[in-house]
Order: sequence, then structure tokens, then C-alpha cells
Amino acid sequence: MLHIHYKDYGALRAHGEETYPHECCGVLLGKSAEDGNHVHQIIRAGNTRTDSAHNRYNIAPQELVKIQRQARSLGLDIVGFYHSHPDHPAQWSPTDFAEAHWIGCSYVITAVEKGKAAITNSFLLTGTSEEDKKFEDQPVEIDVVEAISAQKGQP
Repeated sequence: MLHIHYKDYGALRAHGEETYPHECCGVLLGKSAEDGNHVHQIIRAGNTRTDSAHNRYNIAPQELVKIQRQARSLGLDIVGFYHSHPDHPAQWSPTDFAEAHWIGCSYVITAVEKGKAAITNSFLLTGTSEEDKKFEDQPVEIDVVEAISAQKGQP
């Protein structure tokens, strides 16, 4: 299961709308537990793909190292990545699979249809190596307690 706060879920979907018709991308920081990956913060990343930004993404290695250091300084880990699929389903592609290397991480994909975020799905990369890795559908649990409290005017 992927556990994510309502505001972070909304922010990653909004990121896809903002970069439309190109793919957005970012990193999920948090902690892994027996019940899944718990997202504490999302970090937007730049899509360095200039050849096919409408259907591919890449996070520069230097940026990823910087994000990893930031996570460590906060006592967090990289627990996943997110990107958008402009005018394409929220399902992983063969390219997404080939470029996924972080075993145990969640890979979140939001379909952005004509500029509006639609379906968001998560896939857990399982296995022990590149040879036996696979994506498994991962349920998403959105923490809405924070949003409900804000609507009621509570801190």
C-alpha cells in the first residue's frame, strides 16, 4: 500500500497539469514499513528529456543525488517516484519498466487528459534484482484527515 497525504497527492497531480503536454516527474520521500510506503514529502524534479518530453522523463543524476541527500538530512528515504502520462493511461509502459531500478519503491503515474489530471495509479517494484523485477499494482491510501480538519477550521 502507498500511504500519502491529501495535499501531496493533489500536488503531484497538479504538477502533471502544469507541465502538460509534457511529462512531469518527481520523488517521494518517506519511510517504508510492513504496511507499505509512507510518503512524508514530495519533491518536484526537472524532466531533462528534450527529445521526447511528451512521453518520456528523466531525472538528472545530480538532482537525484541532491534529493537523496536532502532526504537523509530529514531522516527520510526515497520511497518512490512519480510522473505523468499526458493523454495516455495511468499504466506503466515498457520504457517505464526498463528504466525502473529502485526495488521496493512505488512508481506513481497520473494520466493527464487534455490538461486535467484523471486517474492516478501506483505500482510497487518488487523482486531482488534486475533479472526478476516486476511491477505489482499497489493500492493508494490517501490521508484526508488533514484536509477535513482544515475545512472545519481546526489546526
